[in-house]
Amino acid sequence: MDMHTEIRDFTVTVTKKEVVVAAQFPNQEHWLPLSNLDMCLVPSLDFSLYFCYTKPTCGDNWTFVSKVEVLKKALAKALVPYYALAGEIVPNSMGEPEILCNNRGVDFIEGFADIELQNLNLYRVDETIGCKLVPKKKNGMLAVQATGFKCGGLMVACTFGHKIMDGYPASMFLTSWAEIAQSKPFSSLPTFRPSLLNPRIPGSFDSSLENLYIPIASFHPIKEPNLGGNNFVSRGYIVKANIINQLQSLASTNECKRTKVECFSALLWKIIAKRGTADKNISKLGLLVDGRTRIGRGDEEKTKILASYFGNLWSLPYGSKTVDDLIDKPLSWVANEVHGIGESAKTSEHFLGLFDWAAAHRSVPSLPKIYAYGSREGPALVVSSLLRLPLSKVQFGWGRPTCVSAYFPWGGDAGYVLLVQSPSGNGDWVVYMYILKEELELIECEAGHMLRPLTLRYFNEIEQEPLVRSKM
Repeated sequence: MDMHTEIRDFTVTVTKKEVVVAAQFPNQEHWLPLSNLDMCLVPSLDFSLYFCYTKPTCGDNWTFVSKVEVLKKALAKALVPYYALAGEIVPNSMGEPEILCNNRGVDFIEGFADIELQNLNLYRVDETIGCKLVPKKKNGMLAVQATGFKCGGLMVACTFGHKIMDGYPASMFLTSWAEIAQSKPFSSLPTFRPSLLNPRIPGSFDSSLENLYIPIASFHPIKEPNLGGNNFVSRGYIVKANIINQLQSLASTNECKRTKVECFSALLWKIIAKRGTADKNISKLGLLVDGRTRIGRGDEEKTKILASYFGNLWSLPYGSKTVDDLIDKPLSWVANEVHGIGESAKTSEHFLGLFDWAAAHRSVPSLPKIYAYGSREGPALVVSSLLRLPLSKVQFGWGRPTCVSAYFPWGGDAGYVLLVQSPSGNGDWVVYMYILKEELELIECEAGHMLRPLTLRYFNEIEQEPLVRSKM
């Protein structure tokens, strides 16, 4: 990969730190309990979403200072309905974590980077985004960093506490924040009702859930989970729409047309399986499935409420296949297997059973099995999609984001891939990978013709990057 115009060695100077509180807040603080899913299944991780805005071609009276003022004022107003994000997690009288809604506020960092935005290396994400441009969340539920660039561009990066939310409510909040910045009404408001995920009485769940989610105290691993992730690296890519369409045609048959996500996941699964060995000859693939549209059971009112539910509401089913099958069988066969993994969790009964399971295991911290021990028997990967979320609508008044992506080195024992729709609206994908170096080498060698390094010059159509090759 030619890096002659991309810069990794640059400095971000922090110019200001402050705490933004909600513009209005009740006189009395109150407690918001976590759901059983939040309590039981979600490790204490943070994830980040970032938005790149090039300097507007018109309306040059936008300065970094004026943009930041808009961001902070709108944030204070957005925190009124999203009051939980202005709180903090503390133990309650039972010793369990709860959100103390006390308007502690959101840490807001301002900085300046001595580099032009278009020269930022978004391919080697650890060395640029991870080190200097996404805020480290030390307190509270959310941290924001606004970074100005020499060219007049801007990056807005937000780090969320995964313990209280997944990508869906993060997108809701970001959209609302942008709407209030443009004096628009909120298109949606959050629902803080963990009781929506309460178990049934009597509860019941399928035994298959015992294989997906493991109470940490119930078994003794051969080795500790790879929470350090020392052999993992983060990378950012663009996948063109025509490439995705070609892959879908290749992985589908006349009888079964598979989704684009299923086909892309199948390709990655087939490739990483080649890292299997004689004693590690099983490969796993997990798919993150959102439950908000799965459990209404035809109840329109409940479906509407769940659509705005603020919290974690997902399942992580996975499948296991021999590396020989994944390597030798056609891509369409692998895509069918991927389809089966997702379908196993796309039912109301699956999620209702998951609520019952989480309630029964509330007192014992658990982890998704593929997260904690995914690669014990061989290569493992989890694919998550934010393709349906309107992240391109996060516009604060100076135009749509040029690029939207994520930074989430989750530290699990499986690789992680996140798909985001390109804000250009042409069907391209922005792909974030947190993956083992050996598997990255395989992917770039086998699928280098499908992946382009993530760069803002690509979006600006200034020049096309060469295709990624197997160089590390």
